[in-house]
Amino acid sequence: MFSIDLTDEAQLFPLEVRHAEEFLAHIDRGREYIGEHIALADVVPDLDASRAFLASYAQKAASDTGRLYGIRLGGVLFRTFDAATGTCEAGCWLEPPAAGRGLITRACRVLIDWAFHERGMHRVEWHVSSANKKSLAVAERLGMTREGVLRQTHPHRGVRQDTEIWAVLADEWPPVRPA
Repeated sequence: MFSIDLTDEAQLFPLEVRHAEEFLAHIDRGREYIGEHIALADVVPDLDASRAFLASYAQKAASDTGRLYGIRLGGVLFRTFDAATGTCEAGCWLEPPAAGRGLITRACRVLIDWAFHERGMHRVEWHVSSANKKSLAVAERLGMTREGVLRQTHPHRGVRQDTEIWAVLADEWPPVRPA
């Protein structure tokens, strides 16, 4: 299994079904924080659901339609990945102690570099609740452009959420950095 150092204490690595217990423990530690803006905390309530969630991303990786990576204190993913159209959607989550350390921005740069420079993708999107100020700041730090707002697009914990769509195109992304 590969891993990429993001900092001295944090590595980016593919999350697999064998990580189900560790993944559930991570979600449990950050359940309220994570669930404030995204459904992941509600989708993974127990070990069976953790295994099923990780298995669904193993299937997506096998069919080249999604990817899931961990940072041990959080994670990043390609929620969708459509190689045929060259469009994918990146996303993230964190435990509270990892917030404000730049881990998500670093990890997303790795993923976006890979999508553009290795896979030839044309567009990486970022869908985020308008209320999620920290995730909006990540999109800005990544140099994404705010393209619009889908008003009250989906319910989250009983409240309809506005979703902002941000994106960066391949020709807007920085070139490959020297190793």
